[in-house]
Amino acid sequence: DDNPDPALIAAALADRIRAEGLAGLPWGEGASALRQRLAFLRARDPAWPDLSDAVLLERLEDWLGPLLHGARSLAGLKPDALEAALRGLIPWDLQPRLETDAPTRWTAPTGNSFTIDYGAEGGPRVEVRVQEVYGLGQHPSVAGTPLTLSLLSPAHRPVQTTKDLPGFWTGSWKDVRADMRGRYPRHLWPEHPAAAAPTARAKPRGT
Repeated sequence: DDNPDPALIAAALADRIRAEGLAGLPWGEGASALRQRLAFLRARDPAWPDLSDAVLLERLEDWLGPLLHGARSLAGLKPDALEAALRGLIPWDLQPRLETDAPTRWTAPTGNSFTIDYGAEGGPRVEVRVQEVYGLGQHPSVAGTPLTLSLLSPAHRPVQTTKDLPGFWTGSWKDVRADMRGRYPRHLWPEHPAAAAPTARAKPRGT
């Protein structure tokens, strides 16, 4: 049959997902990140919807059903359509709070922004070069939870992981600074980084 019944195809695709699980769907980064953000928020406030595998499979017809009608295969589903379908499960009154309570990115003092990994072990995490957080005297947080800062060298190698930036500045920074000055002499390594200007560049030549 060159024109199979779309309803039969949709039912078959739904049955396959129930049998094989959600991993067979073409999740994009946005949809996966959305689920991690909501898991983070729900752990702090049960008003946020549960988008765990078990609940999504239980409510499959609610959110995925409309996408399956007219689909020929699971691979043909668009990642952005899956993300939009998941967003449809967030109550209207909570939707405006999503970006403020669990933003996708964090902006460093330099003005550069970095992706927040809500699926990281130990809570939301950002990787950022240590020089870009000079001048930051308070530790950043999301939804009242300290952001884990994975601080990197100019070569993007791990230097320190902290949930207490002021403590790092007044504590082990002295040893890190000595090491960094030896490895990266063309970069600025201030003695008092909390009072220094953030930078994403090396020192100008001749300084």
